[in-house]
Amino acid sequence: MPRSGRSLAPIRTSKHRRAATKASPAVLHLEADTRPSSRSAVLGRLYHGENLGVMLALLPELEGRIDLIYADPPFNTGRTYPVRVGRGEDSRRPATWKRAPGYADQWDAPGEYLEMLAPRVELMYRLLAPTGTLYLHLDWRAAAYARVLLDQVFGADRLLNEIVWVYHGPSPIRSAFKRKHDTILVYTKSNRYTFNADAIRVPYDASTLKAFASSRRAGFGKRPQLARGKVPEDWWYFPVVARLHSERTGYPTQKPLALLDRIVRASTRRGGLVADFFCGSGTAAAAAAKAGRRWLACDEAAPAIATTYRRLLLEAPERRLQLWTSRPQRALNSRGLRLRWNRDGRNLEVVLASPSVRGRTASRASEVNVWEVDWDAGGIFHSHGRAVRPWRSGDLPLSLSHRYPRSGRYRVRVRAWDGHGRVFSVERSVEV
Repeated sequence: MPRSGRSLAPIRTSKHRRAATKASPAVLHLEADTRPSSRSAVLGRLYHGENLGVMLALLPELEGRIDLIYADPPFNTGRTYPVRVGRGEDSRRPATWKRAPGYADQWDAPGEYLEMLAPRVELMYRLLAPTGTLYLHLDWRAAAYARVLLDQVFGADRLLNEIVWVYHGPSPIRSAFKRKHDTILVYTKSNRYTFNADAIRVPYDASTLKAFASSRRAGFGKRPQLARGKVPEDWWYFPVVARLHSERTGYPTQKPLALLDRIVRASTRRGGLVADFFCGSGTAAAAAAKAGRRWLACDEAAPAIATTYRRLLLEAPERRLQLWTSRPQRALNSRGLRLRWNRDGRNLEVVLASPSVRGRTASRASEVNVWEVDWDAGGIFHSHGRAVRPWRSGDLPLSLSHRYPRSGRYRVRVRAWDGHGRVFSVERSVEV
């Protein structure tokens, strides 16, 4: 069970206790597998569902087994965040951007915000391995409250670092110092935590190298191994994603890949398990995949799932991932998903006649970002073939082909995802 700080009074309310007690494990369904014929282990699992129920459902399998949890929850900003779904738009003219609903970050009071956060932090504690680490990413609005909560759950002596992520950019503030940093609270489950100092070293500043080159007395006679670099301080500068054109997904509050890469490499070993239960644009999952770690990602918002799924297919296409859901999504059986079916002996080609789709519930056409084919459909969607639209340059491939090993009649299912997170599906019986 979570620890209690030795001198800290509980901050949870009775309402919070009732909410945590009434929560039930989600009923999880495997919806899709991107490499069903592969013998390789599943590298990643993406969960579409409310994270409290998903974490409860994962306890029997994963309690005490996750090496790193990165949590980037809402910051209690009082704002709503839409998702950008257009392409080739002028970044200087936000009024012209195409947007879809993203998520709301609105709470009546800090107590209500903590009532949301507290039971989730307690479950994260239970899911962490004895050598595991939690990185909780917040800003000035919530960090102070969350630190008291984390001291209560982990123990005040388990605070490893208070990391300050520094960035720059325009600000309308004229009556105070500009707020240009986030706070990442790092807590370990025990004193046997993983920390790979050599994996995250950075070069010394040029001024430091010059000082040691010019004087033997630099550093008061203590000369570090300059060639191997240094372990970073607890303040980090990384540009925000708005300044990183190659990384932009259009999802609000997306974090830079370099930030998560440092976290993943510092606190896990190759093959370790990384989890992010507020995954948003999927940066933690992408960083874990690139570093050779296994990952779990979860979000309740359909645009977040669509963005993360697309991102992992683009950035780690050879890695096997599964999509799970706590509420089986009823795909829109859309006439707007226009397909052509070309047969030649045992060869079948499916052509997406238009890169846009209109469903019965869609007020206007939307772009298809991912489309996939299960050449021999059953219950679980097996993504044997897929095409993914790049984030910026390049077009969506409109043709997918398959050669069947033998003649016969097959059920073929095609799924397409748009930027709103909607899934459109067509199924057809084909004889080859």
